Amino acid sequence: MPESLLPQNRIRPVMKPFPLLLGAAAIFVQAMGSGAAEQKPNILVILSDDQGYADTGFQGCKDIPTPNLDRLAREGLRCTSGYVSHPYCSPTRAGLMTGRHQARFGHEHNPRYDPDDHREGLPATEKLLPQFLAGAGYATGWIGKWHLGAAPEFRPENRGFKETFGFIGGIHHFRDWEVNLKKEANLPLFRNGVEVEVKEHLTVAFGHEGAAFVQRHETEPWFLYLAFNAPHDPEEPTAERLAKFAAIEDPKRRAYAAQVSLLDDAIGETLAALRATGQEKRTLVFFFSDNGAPFGDGHGGSGPNGGVNTPLRDGKHSVYEGGVRVPFVVSWPGHLPAGRDYDPPVSSLDVFPTALACAQLPMPTDRPYDGVNLLPYLNGVNTAAPHPQLFWRENERLQAAARSGAWKLVRDGTWRPQLFDLGADLGEHSDVAKENARVTGEVNHALDAWMKEMSTKLAFPGQQGPEREWPVADAGAKGTP
Repeated sequence: MPESLLPQNRIRPVMKPFPLLLGAAAIFVQAMGSGAAEQKPNILVILSDDQGYADTGFQGCKDIPTPNLDRLAREGLRCTSGYVSHPYCSPTRAGLMTGRHQARFGHEHNPRYDPDDHREGLPATEKLLPQFLAGAGYATGWIGKWHLGAAPEFRPENRGFKETFGFIGGIHHFRDWEVNLKKEANLPLFRNGVEVEVKEHLTVAFGHEGAAFVQRHETEPWFLYLAFNAPHDPEEPTAERLAKFAAIEDPKRRAYAAQVSLLDDAIGETLAALRATGQEKRTLVFFFSDNGAPFGDGHGGSGPNGGVNTPLRDGKHSVYEGGVRVPFVVSWPGHLPAGRDYDPPVSSLDVFPTALACAQLPMPTDRPYDGVNLLPYLNGVNTAAPHPQLFWRENERLQAAARSGAWKLVRDGTWRPQLFDLGADLGEHSDVAKENARVTGEVNHALDAWMKEMSTKLAFPGQQGPEREWPVADAGAKGTP
């Protein structure tokens, strides 16, 4: 991308090297010492669900204390331009687990929950991160929300996870539910493929399970995917936690705040287990939300679940910043800088190659991958931006977007390109496409070129239906979808 596309002085300089090393392998060896070959680092990926961009203390939230997430941010890097690859649940998870933009294989809707449907799920032709790590001697665990297909071949125990605990669908009650196989929010929970009864609040249960996994695997490398469904609706905090937020007048915001508080406690329990077992300095931790809060208005109000994306535009289901830009932290005490902001764009797609680098595994070469190993960037060894460009598309409304430097181009369903300078207009209020026609054309062309690499067909129709193919090449240039 030509330098002319990059507005000047919009991104703070990348930090000085910490320390100066030669690359990812050197970072790994220095981090682990002389026993590096025997002691590979653990990898902990913590995902929240529908959490607002502005709804943690480290993002400036004042009415919801999140001391455990704030501590994680102080001990690591707050990625101020942290993105997910899609503006809602299942497609984001598909990209995260494969390291490939889910549009490459058509996973662009939320799958319907149907254990007898062998199409509705993350295609079995894709190899998941835990399958690679298990082959490198890692204990692999999934806890929480799955949402990648309900048929046997799609379930986590058959996709590389040796230990599993959670629900297979996309939504679940948090407390006081009765199992009902006809209602997705009331489906049973499973441990290692076997149905189990859970009586405590679901967020609390996931925190307990996360801590127990960490404690069980104290002497071996492990990968844990801790995927909470909080603060996704239904908002069902405990009565005790709800009472602590009585000062919040808006009942939606009050319940949401209580849910986020329970989430923070559960994450804190898992992180405390790391410290108690002496694993903190050999565990790389990622935290981010799967998308923005639903329909956050970007002007201080809250969306349907009580979440806030201020100062971003829109929210879940949208390719504007409020849908895909999320609170994002990477921490590895003693091996990555602490208490700093990292401003260049990073993506949830980067988890996959970063994890493989930690496991001393090469990136596979049998198909295209879309993430990068973040270690040399976060450590300051590589001072370039990890991603000169990032791309998104959303099939339900045929939206697409591209970020190039500080420029953000959006096609919002009309297919007419809009251009925003995020350095001056983070809320995407002012379309400057006409004033910057050359930049608009260049970024629009880059988006068209990316679209040509993606699948034009969907892997499954999903809940969003009806099934619709993507427009073929150069849709943006033609001006119609």
